[in-house]
Amino acid sequence: MNDKIALILIVGPTAVGKTDLSLRLAEKYDGEIVSVDSRLFYRGMDIGTAKPSKEEQARVPHHLVDVTDPDQTWSLSIFQEEAKKAIEDIASRGKLPILVGGTGQFVRAVIEGWLPPEQPPAPELRTALENWTNEIGALPLYLRLAVLDPEAAAVIEYQNVRRTIRALEVIFSTGQKFSEQRRKSESPYNALQIGLTRPRPELYARVDQRIADMLAAGLVDEVRGLLDQGYPPDLPAFSAIGYKQIIDHLQGEISLNEAVILIKRLTRIFVRRQTNWFRLTDPQIHWFAPNEQSYLDIIHLIDTWRSINGGK
Repeated sequence: MNDKIALILIVGPTAVGKTDLSLRLAEKYDGEIVSVDSRLFYRGMDIGTAKPSKEEQARVPHHLVDVTDPDQTWSLSIFQEEAKKAIEDIASRGKLPILVGGTGQFVRAVIEGWLPPEQPPAPELRTALENWTNEIGALPLYLRLAVLDPEAAAVIEYQNVRRTIRALEVIFSTGQKFSEQRRKSESPYNALQIGLTRPRPELYARVDQRIADMLAAGLVDEVRGLLDQGYPPDLPAFSAIGYKQIIDHLQGEISLNEAVILIKRLTRIFVRRQTNWFRLTDPQIHWFAPNEQSYLDIIHLIDTWRSINGGK
């Protein structure tokens, strides 16, 4: 019998239907949900992140949602530690941990037991890179990383300046690719990985509808309210798709229609980038199209997996 903590992981691109499935499975198997989405950490960023509603969070306990303020950046290592605590807490109470998310780097870091590069921070180099970024901008900095370490660039969003700078810092300090310095420990979890997928046109249509719903729900007012609270517009948290574009609109740089077009375009790019983390050919992921027959198939898969693991 496997003595590792048993958990279910639900992955897939944005807007595919992960939230609905996670709620149904958590209710059926007495589970609790651990968010593995780097955008859901922040209080007040609700509409633009498609955060589970208060009603959904009331149905099933959620962890790592609304755990920090937008001006407090959570690093990958902080997230790993907090996710570990949440998973162990859920399991210790006899509940089933259900991890849900589309932030591939965070998902893999937890499931595969990633260890950060051993290279310690280099404050002077980091400051120099930050100053360079202020001069040339986030995209040229990211393109520099893409030349030096294409594998690292493939799994870092260009808007994530902090991660880009850290990767370059390690590269310049060691002379080695950042992607080659990722270390792994043995995973402490027995994870059943479930992936949801839809045809790309259908997924894009759902993305467009989600964006329309966000705007109708008050996305512009949400962003305006965050700025009115004194949060600076250049916070890393506001690099999330949707927030930066609405901030640009509120600052008079682009029209609302231009902001919406950008949000749609960038979300499509994000969907394609998520396939770098969650591939249909990955033998560890059981892929399903979200429908009722698939739900029954998923239930059968979980029941079989639980029986093999002694009912855990």
